[in-house]
Amino acid sequence: MSQFGDEIMVFSGTANPALAEKVANYLGRPLNKIDIKHFPDGETFCQVIDPVRGKDVFVIQSGSPRPNDAYMELFIIMDALRRGSAARITAVLPYYAYARQDRKDQPRVPITARLVANLLQRAGADRVLAMDLHANQIQGFFDVPLDHLKAEPVILKYIRDQHWAKPVVVSPDTGGAKTAYGYSRKLSCGLAIVAKQRTGDSTVDAFSVVGDVKGCDVIMIDDMTATGGTLSAAAKMCRENGAKSVHAFVSHFPLTTKGVERLMTETQLDELVVTDTIPLREGFDPSKLPFKLTQLSVAPLIGEAIKRTHENASINDLFNHE
Repeated sequence: MSQFGDEIMVFSGTANPALAEKVANYLGRPLNKIDIKHFPDGETFCQVIDPVRGKDVFVIQSGSPRPNDAYMELFIIMDALRRGSAARITAVLPYYAYARQDRKDQPRVPITARLVANLLQRAGADRVLAMDLHANQIQGFFDVPLDHLKAEPVILKYIRDQHWAKPVVVSPDTGGAKTAYGYSRKLSCGLAIVAKQRTGDSTVDAFSVVGDVKGCDVIMIDDMTATGGTLSAAAKMCRENGAKSVHAFVSHFPLTTKGVERLMTETQLDELVVTDTIPLREGFDPSKLPFKLTQLSVAPLIGEAIKRTHENASINDLFNHE
């Protein structure tokens, strides 16, 4: 039994309540009650309804849509929990917004991913659960324990169920080569890498493919897509090199207006598979896309991680088995 007793308390912010409900269902319990209001001037008010004194508390809040509002809401919720004498507060971040600002690559720019880590800890997080961080070094920004979850088991199961005749794993850029290599080993198939050069915030030029994709069913792996630039350029390059089909898999889908336009007109995909770490963009109609959009749920994975955290059991075991 956990040092905090048998009861897990799970609260949700307003960023992704559908995912939080699925997590609670996996745990076999309802979400705990919290009252969150947004005043006309933009301020947020929070009151935790259920008593939390001495309890092990988990707060589920994605950093999208509207990352600034999502984070501020999370800080306010955790402050309320801390002042309500919760024994331990775990911030569950299915999507860690600002993860791409993880280093100082230009003069006089912030390392916002580190700033967010500082704010989370100062607001009261005793632990953090995050999924598919854009950069692994973000784990080192925290002085409290951080468990890095991966959507890989969910994605691998889906891929294996497709029984593609000649699969090859493709990294859409060199930065994702290590992740793609891991997938290729687990799927016992080939590996290819698309070399690219970013020409703007939302534009990418892909200029070569390292590896053989001719006649293959391409399995493209990336952690996120917002504007669709990298996926579009890589898919085009794979097609030009003779790929039979192109299936892209991304953990996070913080789709922008530019991304919607590009997916509708430029992307040469057969399928885009995303998870539900972020709700689909409001007003976005997947049925109008020229390719298939599939959404997989990571709720059981997050639910099991919460359960194991509460019981002081290994989370790493979730990713050690085929």
